[in-house]
Amino acid sequence: MEIITTMVIPLILGLTFFMFGMNVMSGGLETMAGGGLERTMKKVTANDFLGFFLGAGITVAIQSSSAFTVMLVGLVNSGLLDFSNTFGMIMGSNVGTTLTAWLLSLAGLEGKWYIEILNPSFFAPILAFIGIAMQMFSKSSKKKDLGNIFIGFAILIFGMDLMSDSMVSVRELPWFESFLSTLKSPIAALLISTVFTGVIQSSAATIGIVQALALSGGITWEMAIPLVLGANIGTCVTALIGSLGTNKNAKRVVVMHLSVNMFGSIVCMIIMYVLKAIGVTILTAPIAMVGVAIVHTLFNAINTVLLLPIKKLLIKFCKLVVPDKEEKTHTVFLDERIFNNSPLAISECRRLTNEMAELTRTSLKKSLDLIFNYQDYIVDEIREEENLSDKYEDKLGTYLVRLSNNKLADNESHQTARLLHSIGDFERIGDHALNICKLAQEMHQKNIVFSEEGRKEIGIISNAVKEIVNMSIDSFINDDSVAASHVEPLEQVVDDLKKQLKSLHISRLQNNECTIELGFVFTDLIANFERVSDHCSNLAVYTMQLPSDMLDAHKYLNKLKSSSNSSFLEDYDMYKAKYKLN
Repeated sequence: MEIITTMVIPLILGLTFFMFGMNVMSGGLETMAGGGLERTMKKVTANDFLGFFLGAGITVAIQSSSAFTVMLVGLVNSGLLDFSNTFGMIMGSNVGTTLTAWLLSLAGLEGKWYIEILNPSFFAPILAFIGIAMQMFSKSSKKKDLGNIFIGFAILIFGMDLMSDSMVSVRELPWFESFLSTLKSPIAALLISTVFTGVIQSSAATIGIVQALALSGGITWEMAIPLVLGANIGTCVTALIGSLGTNKNAKRVVVMHLSVNMFGSIVCMIIMYVLKAIGVTILTAPIAMVGVAIVHTLFNAINTVLLLPIKKLLIKFCKLVVPDKEEKTHTVFLDERIFNNSPLAISECRRLTNEMAELTRTSLKKSLDLIFNYQDYIVDEIREEENLSDKYEDKLGTYLVRLSNNKLADNESHQTARLLHSIGDFERIGDHALNICKLAQEMHQKNIVFSEEGRKEIGIISNAVKEIVNMSIDSFINDDSVAASHVEPLEQVVDDLKKQLKSLHISRLQNNECTIELGFVFTDLIANFERVSDHCSNLAVYTMQLPSDMLDAHKYLNKLKSSSNSSFLEDYDMYKAKYKLN
């Protein structure tokens, strides 16, 4: 019972206050910085030294290497940051997180009054008072955030004092002596610290407990070093949890973080065993709080120096641990051996163009669905499909241009020109699919949500775009000029929808029913929808012009509309009713 009242309860309370204070302080720091942290990270270059200082600076600002690593995972997962650029920032973050240990080490200062006033336990209550006053009386959000920082720091120091007092009170108890004997085994100390840090998900809290033990005079350098190393390994658990459900590059960030800390720990353990073997006496001497801070800082600084020259090997190792998934390899191959046989060559180009058409259909459907059902892995798929679409256009375009210089029959020349025009439109539709994907990603990252009315409007025009894409691609693949004739009336309806939605959007802006940021996304979406329908119209024209030699889409469309034929008007009225907004 004495153990519970003298150590367990004070230690748990101290740890609770410590972690709560850390959370309050880091929250205030992050809020004061606003979105500048992530914006700065997005702009980081491949310069590892710049990345190092950026990582250290941001971690000092938010006082959490775990939170910083989770931010890295999120940015890499979203494609805003390249995996290979994270090395310097991870190393910098590891060094930046040591600031907490240095602040806590001030608690061990003793001597003259002008030295003791540097002890956080002395000025923490003053900071708490100032922080509370800022929260209660200040109207400035910045001052309120600063007040949160002061309050959080004071709570953190109070928790640290509770933990330190709990260690002092049980120092002479037999069971505590037995526990300290366990820590004399470096491997056991390393494992205990790793597991404990993984459970509480805070290396700063573990380091704080080690410093509390040091303040009580209960541990030596030999015992403290493995505890510090274990805290650095255990802190990777937070990012590991944060990487669940992310893409391969985001998972590689976590592997790199874990690998860096494990490599450094292994090296430090080997050095410690060597020093112990040759009889270095400092290892058995008691360690002070500042000694723990020194160990923490030296570990991360030396680790950075050792790993910087082998960065490329480390990146390769991470890619080996998290390999690229085995996927179907898409090869855009055109046989040069049939090049001089024009009918065969054109037939092969047509087959590949049909593949490109289906790829475009799939990509656009995914991007439209992404608006209301965002999934990170779908973003990766759309990017890969857009890259593949570019390959189709490049290979087919080059081949068809060369083919057009051959001596071709009139119908062959017409088919070649039609395919050249078509692949351009398919590629443009793929570009717009990627644009829509990026807008959906922006909505997800900024937590932008359309109103019920906005969702309904986007849903209507989105369905119209899906239908026109399916209709134009099906008619192209099947050479169905009758089906293609239904595309242009629907394209006209999509144009009308865009104009109506733009007017409704302007009205909402004037009535303060919509934010400017949301408005930009809305107008960009409908603009991309309208451009997709324009390219579908071009594809339909190419299909309808099969019997003729003319490949002038604008001239053909003007002729079609000016004739005001009954079938065009009937189709237009039918689609207008089908995709009516009100």
